[in-house]
Amino acid sequence: MRKLAKFAGIAVLALLILAAIGITFTIGWRPFIGPKTRPLANRTFERTPQRFERGRYLAVAVTGCMGCHSEHDWKNHGAIPPGTEGAGEVMPIAELAGKIVAPNITPDPETGAGTWSDDQLARAIREGIGHDGRALFPMMPYQAFRKMSDEDLASIIVYLRSLPPVRRPLPRSEIIFPVKYLISGVPEPLATAVPARDLSDPVRRGEYLVTLAGCAGCHTPQVRGQNLPGMDLAGGFTLTGPWGRVASSNITPDASGIGYYDESLFLQVMRTGYVKARELSPIMPVFDFKNMKDDDLKAMFAYLRTLKPVKHRVDNAEEVSECKLCRQKHGGGKLN
Repeated sequence: MRKLAKFAGIAVLALLILAAIGITFTIGWRPFIGPKTRPLANRTFERTPQRFERGRYLAVAVTGCMGCHSEHDWKNHGAIPPGTEGAGEVMPIAELAGKIVAPNITPDPETGAGTWSDDQLARAIREGIGHDGRALFPMMPYQAFRKMSDEDLASIIVYLRSLPPVRRPLPRSEIIFPVKYLISGVPEPLATAVPARDLSDPVRRGEYLVTLAGCAGCHTPQVRGQNLPGMDLAGGFTLTGPWGRVASSNITPDASGIGYYDESLFLQVMRTGYVKARELSPIMPVFDFKNMKDDDLKAMFAYLRTLKPVKHRVDNAEEVSECKLCRQKHGGGKLN
């Protein structure tokens, strides 16, 4: 019996060692010990008119802060009902891993961000750590926002502090297993400064704006939460909600994408939500982008023209079918 117990103990120990090795070289230990994070700093961003204006522009027109953290009237092209700006929303996207809530980020002290420090907001925006220390669901595009300059970050926070407080209680996000643990490995502390870039060149400015606008997050197909290599901005990412079932468009300069666009058509699409006579789905956040400056939209188009063309036909007017390129089901999938 002692020998049997000894062998059993050795077997259990061996299994534990193998499990530890497997975890180390696969998902890592972050799902068990929590996300990487840095200590909060005692900093407050100076409120200036210049920061307010820049922050308002970025939050309302570019980054999607208001677009994600507000209610929408999906029967009215996704318009944000007046008085709900920044008050949060339960995200109505069926493909999400559970119930994901974009919280109330108005300065309401009970149901919003009124008691959060400036650095708690800064850490959430660029590092993916909520005010309570949890890892944020990566639909919050903090990985893209890591490239946001310190000054633009300060400007957005100054603007958020200026919003009228809205009392709107919301539930907590309920992320399904095992995703709620796996996302703990995504956040990375940002301990160094992010200086402002030289954005005088339209292509460089366009790249910065496309990054902050989160274009890749919707227009790049994913498998198990990872972008498909070689399919950057080639469309096929599916979003199902009150607007129906829609796959994102290919926005690379291939003929199957927006290769036929000129600058004028691009501006028209981003301002109106129409490609000539064809209306885009309201999930395309024209309610944000229509507020962008012409020069910034032109810069975005200039940058998109430099992308590698990817041949990938996505057409929501076609029958939904399997696509061998992006491994999704979308309109026109079988044509690839």
